[in-house]
Amino acid sequence: MARFVLVHGAFGGAWAWADMASELESFGHEALAIDLPGGGDDRTPIEGVTLESCAQRVREALEAWAEPSILVGHSMGGVVITQAATLCPERVALLVFIAAFMPGDGQSLLDLTKLPEGAGDQVQANITVEGDPPVAKRGPGMGAATAQNLTPEQLAYAEEHYRDQAVAVFATPVSIPPGALDAIKRVYVHTTEDRAIPPALQQRMMRENPCVEVVELATDHAPNFSMPTELLAALLSFADLASTV
Repeated sequence: MARFVLVHGAFGGAWAWADMASELESFGHEALAIDLPGGGDDRTPIEGVTLESCAQRVREALEAWAEPSILVGHSMGGVVITQAATLCPERVALLVFIAAFMPGDGQSLLDLTKLPEGAGDQVQANITVEGDPPVAKRGPGMGAATAQNLTPEQLAYAEEHYRDQAVAVFATPVSIPPGALDAIKRVYVHTTEDRAIPPALQQRMMRENPCVEVVELATDHAPNFSMPTELLAALLSFADLASTV
């Protein structure tokens, strides 16, 4: 049996992982989908939504059980789980990046989007930034632009649940102390039709942060909705992998 901690991406919440958590539990695993500060049902004020507070929220989830967990991050969640893992590496059995940003030390999510391979992403093309502290707001076309394989019903469900996103989490570089993550293996789910994190950028991040296994899914940025069966199979295989590393 493995334990999964599931971390959502920007604008999202634990709701995005609810079905997958139930499926993992049906196979005898434990699965906990969490709301990051400001996401889902969490009502942390915008000034409290930072990369540090998000990483601390994940740390709390990891420390709820004695055994190490498989830590899963989608999209922006990849930055969060990277920072969180540095806080308690002994609690992480495996880092799983699903269509996710995978930063190195000193890189922020925004730094990664500015790389040549990140050109043309449909997130930045479909958001506006307002306020102080700044908040990113989704435009009406973002769902169709980045989750093009979802059904109209799935898109409508997601749009009902999305929240505005604090820009601080995008803009803050991760800080990885020397050697902090050296003992933790990484795996990646590479979404080859992704318009939010272009496939070329995903490939560059994997080159710069080697993974012990890569699973390719020919789908969009939301494989938890567009390819749930295939994503579940990948997560189950990662549970087997975590038991051997």
